[in-house]
Amino acid sequence: MTQIISDAMRQSIEGSSWIRRMFEEGARLKAELGAENVFDFSLGNPILEPPPAFHEALRKLLSDPPPGLHRYIPNAGLPEVRRYVAEQLGTATGLPYGEQQVVMTCGAAGGVNIVCKALLNPGDEVVAFAPYFVEYDYYAANHGGKLVRAETDQEFQIDLEALERVITPRTRMVLINSPNNPTGAVYPEEKLRALAEILEEASRRQGRPIFLVSDEPYRDLVFDGRQVPWLPPLYAHTILITSHSKDLGLAAERLGYVAVSPGIEGHEELMEALILANRVLGFVNAPALVQRTLPLLKGQLADVGYYQKLRDLLLPPLVEMGYEVVRPGGAFFLFPRSPIPDDVAFVRAAQKERLLVVPGSGFGRAGYFRIALCVQPEVIERALPVFEKVLRAVKG
Repeated sequence: MTQIISDAMRQSIEGSSWIRRMFEEGARLKAELGAENVFDFSLGNPILEPPPAFHEALRKLLSDPPPGLHRYIPNAGLPEVRRYVAEQLGTATGLPYGEQQVVMTCGAAGGVNIVCKALLNPGDEVVAFAPYFVEYDYYAANHGGKLVRAETDQEFQIDLEALERVITPRTRMVLINSPNNPTGAVYPEEKLRALAEILEEASRRQGRPIFLVSDEPYRDLVFDGRQVPWLPPLYAHTILITSHSKDLGLAAERLGYVAVSPGIEGHEELMEALILANRVLGFVNAPALVQRTLPLLKGQLADVGYYQKLRDLLLPPLVEMGYEVVRPGGAFFLFPRSPIPDDVAFVRAAQKERLLVVPGSGFGRAGYFRIALCVQPEVIERALPVFEKVLRAVKG
């Protein structure tokens, strides 16, 4: 058969995301057996509805539309929305953010891609702490970069010595995600301060800055009274990326932004590169209608505390059954150790019982599996006997 697609895409398809594969298997099983007979914890698809203020904002915009509501907008996003974001960041960080440091993006994925496009030369390295979001590998490769893993400790916290071992003269950025997908780990400020010191010293040695890129779509999904430290006051060469997929329940609307720290020398040129990347990669920026709702919400969020209730519904029974699970501090995932060394074999055994989870090897940490808490409580309750049945089956 004549090869049609590129070698790179063929290789990517062959190694494509376990998350999508399990999601597609879940759709097939639900159609075949009925949704009530399938326990699908595969996809981190937020289940919360947006706050009522979001629909009110939409109604206001559509009932009394401003002139040019559906025309092209600036490639960086609507100025009034960028100003609103900058004001929020300035209040939170104490730094002088202005609209000239913000570019609106098609979600956090679009944000990571434009940052990679703007910063990476061929062969440059992007360090990510394992386990990490599965598509980081692709995002780096999209723009000629190479993703390099730095391991975390047994609690999935940053291992500073592991980071120092993987930094090379080709290191261009360190990409972190806290609260973390897939583990739910939240990195404390003391670890982040130490991380900043390592990057400052490595940047001096290299004669060029190593950027700290913080992917933060789960920032407001934290449990037990935790807070996520703000990185820009700790490290000048910080770039923040986020989306409102989780905190506002707007996953399908692709509303996100990139914010460049005011402390970055030459941030004007970096912003020009980000805005151009936003355009030439084809997505330009977040949809204009949804952008316009953001200032109208005045900081209101979806009921993100609901995910803690789901965690507390599933975590204690799993531990009682015999699963080893690090208690997550945020996001909406559990990342238990697989009861058998082969996490893929465990996932396949679970699949036979219509229990769909994702192997940890897909996130750069074999021997674990991910549970996405994006289900209704009754699904968890019905799934508990199935989790126990699978555990007993694989343990023999």
